[in-house]
Amino acid sequence: SLLPAAPAPRYGAQDGETWGKKIYFLLSVIGFAVALANVWRFPYLCYKNGGGAFLIPYILFLIIAGMPLFYMELALGQYNREGAATVWKICPVFKGVGYAVILIALYVGFYYNVIIAWSLYYLFSSFTFELPWTNCDNSWNSPNCTDPKLFNASVLGNGTKYSKYKLTPAAEFYERGVLHLHESRGIHDLGLPRWQLSLCLLVVVIILFFSLWKGVKTSGKVVWITATLPYVVLFVLLIHGITLPGAYNGINAYLHIDFRRLKEATVWIDAATQIFYSLGAGFGVLIAFASYNKFDNNCYRDALLTSTINCVTSFISGFAIFSILGYMAHEHKVKIEDVATEGAGLVFILYPEAISTLSGSTFWAVVFFIMLLTLGIDSSMGGMEAVITGLADDFQILKQHRKLFTFGVSFGTFLLALFCITH
Repeated sequence: SLLPAAPAPRYGAQDGETWGKKIYFLLSVIGFAVALANVWRFPYLCYKNGGGAFLIPYILFLIIAGMPLFYMELALGQYNREGAATVWKICPVFKGVGYAVILIALYVGFYYNVIIAWSLYYLFSSFTFELPWTNCDNSWNSPNCTDPKLFNASVLGNGTKYSKYKLTPAAEFYERGVLHLHESRGIHDLGLPRWQLSLCLLVVVIILFFSLWKGVKTSGKVVWITATLPYVVLFVLLIHGITLPGAYNGINAYLHIDFRRLKEATVWIDAATQIFYSLGAGFGVLIAFASYNKFDNNCYRDALLTSTINCVTSFISGFAIFSILGYMAHEHKVKIEDVATEGAGLVFILYPEAISTLSGSTFWAVVFFIMLLTLGIDSSMGGMEAVITGLADDFQILKQHRKLFTFGVSFGTFLLALFCITH
């Protein structure tokens, strides 16, 4: 054989430091890859870049770049049974790459936890008879707040898109009720952390700590909920969304095929960027997860399965998102392009506003933000596992005190994230 024998098991492997069941590994990988970007970025990119035509460069980059990188990371981790830093002992000159990957995972982790904390804050705020972003009668609303019931296309003027209109109750709840941006004089005025968001952030970090403190023994069980629940909620939102007036127009806009857009370089750049970001290659997470596999596990099949599920989920989520955007355009008598957007504005302003107009709005708000919460928790668990496994495999003293080290990483990300929740 050209390859050496299987490496010796990592310290503690004899105590069961491997995935208890194959499904734990698959759910962990799927849960990490299927993240907020699948919901708030892919549908808009597909709509913006030629609808169904966008799937051509997207699938092409999945096959020629995404899947190979995905498979490479799983194979590296599984063969060497090491984290992102020490896996490069096969070529020591690249060890710095491993530490750079860990640093990226740590950096992404602390700000990603802030987004999860926002989701938790919205979830808590949803347990009311009337959702707080329904009207302009709240303490945080400005005098210029526009009641959506009185809104019509003439309010916009000057070609302003509804998605960029900052005076709706939902927009003001996000910017003034949650973030308190109106209390800041600029980026130089840092202010103090908001105690409500600090508590939400603390809850998120506590969940992450207890999900990871015993390694894959605990995280493998947690993903049974966090990786499967988003699919249940997404299916429920999709079924309800397609029954709403205007939903067909939204879905038609989402899938409208414009092959002419394929001539533009930005379309191909967006497709490649989304594939790399969505699959999560380059964060060290896949290496960390695969390092707990059995040596003879078929990671090639796993790579094909999980990366395909991730991309199919992105595509299906577009139906749930654009059915609601079509409904909003219908209600406000504006074009789809006026309500279509991506990022935080989609999931924290437009979608909540649409939900607030539905019967049983409290229920729909709760299930939607539970979906966002579980999507975020999964991905953040993966990032923290990459940091913990990567450093613990390089420093045995950290491995021997994994629980304490996990607490240190969790608490450290909490402290860093406090800078992101100030006024």
